[in-house]
Amino acid sequence: MAKDVEGFREYTAGRLEKWRRTAYLLSGDWFLADDMVSSALTGLYRHWDRVSRMENPDAYVRTSLLRAMLNERRRPWRRERSLDVLPEQASTEAGADGVADRLAVVALLAELPARRRAVLVLRYFCDLSVEETAAELGCSTGTVKSQTSRALEALRARLQGTGLVAEEA
Repeated sequence: MAKDVEGFREYTAGRLEKWRRTAYLLSGDWFLADDMVSSALTGLYRHWDRVSRMENPDAYVRTSLLRAMLNERRRPWRRERSLDVLPEQASTEAGADGVADRLAVVALLAELPARRRAVLVLRYFCDLSVEETAAELGCSTGTVKSQTSRALEALRARLQGTGLVAEEA
């Protein structure tokens, strides 16, 4: 059975940038995001005959991105950080378009554990329901709800000190 190369190209052409942004939000690193997308595309092409007949091929790609991110997190060199000199801090002056605010939120998102970050990205960036997120992560809806709640609570706590969220009275 010959591969439907043209169908694969048509399917992936308009989705690459969204997948890259999703991978970036999952990993917090553009280079790693590119690697994750590349890995997902390799698997997608390899199984294109089967995936192209699926009801929701995007779910297959999101799952591939999640697995690539989790596999990368398990690598021993990802846990090591050694610096001789601390890097200079970038300017945090908020521009008219809120770039600094977005960068601060993405940085705080990167501090979350991988599973909580994945839940937030799937729920709020990919706009999946609780049930769809649970299916993507292979867990129960209750786990998605609790991980979402804990992740949002952690983000709110960290955002309180940045001035991006109004202090509670």
